[in-house]
Amino acid sequence: MLRNAFEPWHLILIIAVLVLLFGSKKLPDMARGLGRSMRILKSEARAIKDDEPAEASRQESAARH
Repeated sequence: MLRNAFEPWHLILIIAVLVLLFGSKKLPDMARGLGRSMRILKSEARAIKDDEPAEASRQESAARH
């Protein structure tokens, strides 16, 4: 159904609309902000994943005592 949903001309059209809406000066700032947000999200997800095994072992040791 969504196979081949984005053809190259779709992406060109989306980029053109973004340039027209926001201007060429704001696009690098928006991309930089998006990159920062993605890095923060990735680090938080990694921290949650790392915390889950520690919490499970704490709960097991508390249940034993």
